[in-house]
Amino acid sequence: MTQVRLDQPHDGPDPSTRDKADPSGHGEGYQRALGARQIQMIAIGGAIGTGLFLGAGKAISKAGPSLILAYAVAGIVIFFIMRALGELLMYRPVAGSFSEYAREFIGPFAGFVTGWTYWLFWVVTGITEVTAAATYMTYWWDIPQWASALVFTVILYGANLISVKLFGELEFWFSMVKVTAIIGMILICAGILTIGFSDAGDTASVSHLWDQGGFFPKGIGGTLMTLQIVMFAFLAVELVGVTAGESKDPEKTLPKAINTVPWRIAVFYVGALIMILSVVPWSEFQPGVSPFVAAFEKMGLAAGAAIVNFVVLTAALSSCNSGMYSTGRMLRDLALNRQGPSVFTRLTRTGTPLIGTTFSAALMLVGVWINYQWPGDAFTYVVSFATISGMWAWIMILVCHVLYRLKVIRGLLPASPFPAPFGLIASVYSLAFIAMVIVMMGIDKDARISLYCAPLWALILGVSYLVLKNRNPEAAAFAKRRTPADK
Repeated sequence: MTQVRLDQPHDGPDPSTRDKADPSGHGEGYQRALGARQIQMIAIGGAIGTGLFLGAGKAISKAGPSLILAYAVAGIVIFFIMRALGELLMYRPVAGSFSEYAREFIGPFAGFVTGWTYWLFWVVTGITEVTAAATYMTYWWDIPQWASALVFTVILYGANLISVKLFGELEFWFSMVKVTAIIGMILICAGILTIGFSDAGDTASVSHLWDQGGFFPKGIGGTLMTLQIVMFAFLAVELVGVTAGESKDPEKTLPKAINTVPWRIAVFYVGALIMILSVVPWSEFQPGVSPFVAAFEKMGLAAGAAIVNFVVLTAALSSCNSGMYSTGRMLRDLALNRQGPSVFTRLTRTGTPLIGTTFSAALMLVGVWINYQWPGDAFTYVVSFATISGMWAWIMILVCHVLYRLKVIRGLLPASPFPAPFGLIASVYSLAFIAMVIVMMGIDKDARISLYCAPLWALILGVSYLVLKNRNPEAAAFAKRRTPADK
């Protein structure tokens, strides 16, 4: 059993490991233990999860082969978002980057909203991932989804009691499994298309991309309606920004990780879907079933389907593990800025924000109840809400990037050594694209529930901020960040 000692306000295991990138000079107490190898794989693995392995099944049934185009176009927007984040990170790399930039460029309330919303995003995403993992378990055994969800939540909570170095190592190997599996699947599909082995060998053809009702079998509208599923698949690519406070050399590792976004999308999304839909016609895929597992079953490779199911199970658990990591850090950032309970500032001797992680994991148990009440619709419900809350972080990144660039133009701030291509134009275009996705969510009856929840969450945050401002005026001003030694 992992033993964790939680001291009274503790500033970290070694003063030399404090956040040297924080220009304010206030050490954050984290260990800089994530190396380039781990950061790269965290960045890659963050974009390969439930949205691709499970969500793509529903998206294929809605859009057919045109889903490939949707991923490609959305991928360009994701690259712009990540380069905007990269420019900000190189200007000032800090843990809790999204809320920190919102505070600096918009105001304390924006930082408050962004921090708590991103925390909520990862709690909901954690629910999504254990839901997916529970769904994958039914491939082998007929056990209740809620039981699997409960077991996975408890196990992953235990895994987050380790040090950040071990977390990075686990995520490295989790991501390696996902990457290896997708590349292997692409190679197998390529072999089927060229050599013709397996049950699908006689019928596999690239012409499947247009001979089953055309490239847009459900029309342009059908493709647009999948955008919220597509954008959900890309959520978590921004996680590298949260690791800034625990990266050994953020000035080198973060830009390299961000610049891998284009080929990640090209290979793991566009390339994988082209291969799958060329081997198996899009009309044979069903919502709620992983297209990767279904593809191997259609090929007559039962063992391959079982292996892929194990891989996608690992992917879901990996994403949930990352969620627990992120929630603890975001709660601590809020507490350090006097916008959350001071108890969240405490670290264990291994540099882990145990109390914030425990609080978040406890809320993730809501996923167990959701899986008990609505085992068939659980994934759809949580995906739609996770999408709208996750996109808020992207919106804040883009808005802060625009405001930062304007200050640089006026000579008020130094230019970043990692400027985003196309600058302000790319950020404004990306904001417009996200606005279109939100409109599509309002039209889609399955995704509309998230838009109903958003105003309620906004009301809760607004009231909470007024109470906070009344009790602690420093939380509503650009006050000195609380250090872990503050009582």
